[in-house]
Amino acid sequence: MLDLLIKNIGVLATPKGSSAKCGAEQNAVDILQNSYIGVEEGLISCVGAGSVVPDARKVIDAQGLLVTPGLVDAHTHAVFGGWRQHEMELKLSGMGYLDILAAGGGILSTVRSTREASEDELFEKTSSLLKQMLAHGTTACEIKSGYGLSLDDEIKQLKVINRLKKNSKQDIAATFMGAHAIPGEFKNNREGYIRLLTNEVMPKAAKLAEFADVFCETGVFSPEETKRILNSAREYGLKLKLHADEIDPIGGAGLAAELGAISAEHLIQASDDGIMAMAQQQVIAVLLPATSLYLDKPFARARYMIEQGVAVAISTDFNPGSSPNFNLQLPMSLACIKYKLTPAEALTAVTLNAAAAINRANLLGGAEVGKQADIVIWNCPDLNFLFYRYGNNQVHTVIKKGEIV
Repeated sequence: MLDLLIKNIGVLATPKGSSAKCGAEQNAVDILQNSYIGVEEGLISCVGAGSVVPDARKVIDAQGLLVTPGLVDAHTHAVFGGWRQHEMELKLSGMGYLDILAAGGGILSTVRSTREASEDELFEKTSSLLKQMLAHGTTACEIKSGYGLSLDDEIKQLKVINRLKKNSKQDIAATFMGAHAIPGEFKNNREGYIRLLTNEVMPKAAKLAEFADVFCETGVFSPEETKRILNSAREYGLKLKLHADEIDPIGGAGLAAELGAISAEHLIQASDDGIMAMAQQQVIAVLLPATSLYLDKPFARARYMIEQGVAVAISTDFNPGSSPNFNLQLPMSLACIKYKLTPAEALTAVTLNAAAAINRANLLGGAEVGKQADIVIWNCPDLNFLFYRYGNNQVHTVIKKGEIV
């Protein structure tokens, strides 16, 4: 007898497999009507169609609605102190993202607030945010550090992320991003800060994180500095990610391919050559349309990337400055409207491909036998409706590891 049966599913839509999908395969989503899902010990044990269903100790009636895998948000900065609402007027007055950073605002403003916050304060704040993300269908996410920018404060952020992994409903991947900016105390000593990262912070961070990320951008870290930092991270066993070519085309996409990174993220200004290199090295593109919207910047060339064979994931970039939004449903709609992805491609982007970008595609990102029973029942009749509506939470029920959460 099953532990759980989800019956009367109107439309079950899911990508299948245990690796990222690229090219035409990103659009290959299985659609099963009048179906059911059986769960045992938190894993999907059977998927079928028809009115004859297995016996189960607990039954959920999906009421003819759409069902998909739980959403995976593969790029967030969800642990931070304070907010940055005061920057709204600066943006409206014409100040750019890098201008605000150069004036001591932006990331550095959040660094000050994060340093002032205790570990417990950061934990409580982020716990509340994660519960809201879960209510919007996000059953797994990545969280980056990068608002500490000192040995003690980067480790403090990573400790918070690890506490959240143990105490939150979501699966969480931890990314060390001490190379998010040059902190004020090292403004005139870039080399000193890079040495601090590679010699002192990295050995301790590697015990608390799975990935390392660097903001490879004009005025932040150059490609040469990025390569040096990520090579150090690799020596300590961390998998590699890059914030690449967000504002200027300085070669971050190509560098991600050269280093064999699992993902390159943002990519608004990625070159044709960089995109081709990513396709050849199977680097996943984690694209962030809500950030383009909020900063009033161009949108990454997602359609071109898919055509060139790059696997595309879509994430929120949830952070207090450039994307103060944790609802992945908004980027999902933007992926169709601005990136011209089909609903099927966009679903793959926020499930299987996003799971692959955090090295969890073997367990997450699909409603198929053997995968974790992370399921969302939507107040939608079909997949098109999910992407057609925007601005409201369309979740009916969220199931995590076979339990309604």
